[in-house]
Amino acid sequence: KKVVMALTGLVLAGFVLGHMTGNLLMFKSPAAINAYAKWLHENVALLWTARTVLIISVFAHIWVGIQLTLENRAARAGGPAAEATRRATFASRTMPYSGVVILGFVVFHLLHFTLKAVALGDVSYGEDVYKMVVAGFSCKTVAIFYIISMLLLCLHLSHGVSSVFQTLGLRNERWRGRLDVLALAYAWIVALGFISIPLAVLTGCLK
Repeated sequence: KKVVMALTGLVLAGFVLGHMTGNLLMFKSPAAINAYAKWLHENVALLWTARTVLIISVFAHIWVGIQLTLENRAARAGGPAAEATRRATFASRTMPYSGVVILGFVVFHLLHFTLKAVALGDVSYGEDVYKMVVAGFSCKTVAIFYIISMLLLCLHLSHGVSSVFQTLGLRNERWRGRLDVLALAYAWIVALGFISIPLAVLTGCLK
């Protein structure tokens, strides 16, 4: 179960990094982000292969995560498990809760930007992704929810990526501290990359 959790976590961590990198084209120009979005939709086979892998990974990650959480709770009656729980970090203790909020965010995000079932802003953006993003984040409630969700994603990734190394047997006592720093740096890079876009819209840098 832990290996499945680690492997699906790797897939999702790789996706969020790629997604964040693509989103940062918002700062290059409207034409750049729109061309990127058009390229994705024109490559149907690539798009649906990625979506299929992501859907399977998300459901497997959630299902195994629920099982591991229930098993951990059942083991907290005392002894070594209880002691391990007391020594656990804030990020590790809150993994189930940050995961639930992130899942809720993903559902809303898909409804908003992918399925376009949530219309926000007064701009008629059509297929203009740049205008759609600016219109969406012009709503302060959406922007704040996005920022909070990305901070929770940072918390989730900081522990999750570190755990991947341990589960796959790539972390020992010598490298533990370095890999934890690497995981934390990765988590903050991803979170700040995503957060920069709604902040830029709210401050008028993107309009």
